[in-house]
Amino acid sequence: MLCRPPQRGAPAVCFSWKVFALDSFAPLLATVAAYLIGSLSFAVIVSRAMGLADPRSYGSGNPGATNVLRSGSKAAAFVTLLLDAAKGLVPVLLVKAYGKPLGMEDGTIAMVALAVFAGHLWPLFFRFRGGKGVATAAGILFALDWRIGLGTLATWLVVAVVFRYSSLAGLVAAVFAPLFTALALGFGVHAAAVLAIAALLVWRHAENIRKLLAGQERRIGEKRSPEISPPPAARRGPSAGAP
Repeated sequence: MLCRPPQRGAPAVCFSWKVFALDSFAPLLATVAAYLIGSLSFAVIVSRAMGLADPRSYGSGNPGATNVLRSGSKAAAFVTLLLDAAKGLVPVLLVKAYGKPLGMEDGTIAMVALAVFAGHLWPLFFRFRGGKGVATAAGILFALDWRIGLGTLATWLVVAVVFRYSSLAGLVAAVFAPLFTALALGFGVHAAAVLAIAALLVWRHAENIRKLLAGQERRIGEKRSPEISPPPAARRGPSAGAP
């Protein structure tokens, strides 16, 4: 608070500088930071670090754990899965744990969740060519409430085990996620954010839906066919397949 002393009988005039305080910009900064964290495409980063082909250059072309698994490296796929989930989990948890004193309430939590998911879909650092977001969405859901994450994960596992289609499991889980959110946290901004994330997940799986209906979708664990195998030259070093 800055005050000008009274002049010629006029009362003192005070100016509030609250608009320039950190808590005024914290929600925006958190949202931007979440988008940048989401823009870290770990499928590409991990593949380069382990000397594998760029996952955008083979298989479905999707930079995600399922496609990385088609490279033949289960370790790379597992690390990608963990990191993609973690980048959805950590930003939301941080805002929930430390955001309230800075004015970051439920609305900011919802925006951060959407921003980190959008970053995964359209990563700034990788020419806006991102993955489908299943693992990142899972991390977000667990951060919002463990009951939402557990219910959605159980749905994914049941469908994946029974039908052995990763895409189908992701679609069914996406449909149920907003319902789980509403049951756990009510019909508020959290449920609205999860509904938007679910809609984006379904949209990103449009090609998989087409293949499922045509009976062309590949099952989990199905062997790679030669035409979608990573080229041998791309396996020689981390620089292969770099954009």
